[in-house]
Amino acid sequence: MMPKPHEDAQLLRAEIAAAAARLIAQDGADYSSAKRKAARQILGEAQAGANVLPDNAQIEAELRLYQALFKADSQPARLFRLRTMALQVMESLAPFQPFLTGAVLNGTAGPHDDIHLQLFADSAKEVEIFLLNRNVSIDISETPHFKGGRHDPVETVSFLWHKEGVHAALYDLDDLRGALKPRNDGKTIRSDIAGLRALLVSSSAGQAGPAAPFDSTNQPPP
Repeated sequence: MMPKPHEDAQLLRAEIAAAAARLIAQDGADYSSAKRKAARQILGEAQAGANVLPDNAQIEAELRLYQALFKADSQPARLFRLRTMALQVMESLAPFQPFLTGAVLNGTAGPHDDIHLQLFADSAKEVEIFLLNRNVSIDISETPHFKGGRHDPVETVSFLWHKEGVHAALYDLDDLRGALKPRNDGKTIRSDIAGLRALLVSSSAGQAGPAAPFDSTNQPPP
């Protein structure tokens, strides 16, 4: 019996998701570029229809499977280190109500991942001055607003913390209410300090040490 068209689409979607997951795990590609590259690898020059492109949830599921199969000896320790570093940074940035997001929170972080935070302050300049006064060298860029494309991108400060990259998106205090709203599917997309501590305590890798204060000695030499 020949497969039905929708079954063919499901098989292609699963194949593209698995290929995208490998690109993310091996090369550190972001989900969007990994999806496009995986589709080109599998379909060649043929145009990928929307019905065969996996969503991020399906790619994330394949990424977790890949890590369980091929990175079980290293990924949990890497994740624990990043979460420990994130807790230290968040405790130092506590005046700005920090939240952890991304792969370090959802548990898929690997060797190519950085720490992604969201901070809430009266102004972005307040956070920048806070960091500069503690001899932290920062780069400034922009990140899409978590509320979507109808809102302007937000300023983002990037810096190194014990050789780990940190990217902190700077939001207005008014955005905090929207950040605290739960998702309809119940999935956690950001965590405060208390939530991250709970993740670390429940981790089999151990517990986080005390937070280190911000100063220039926490950065690698130039």
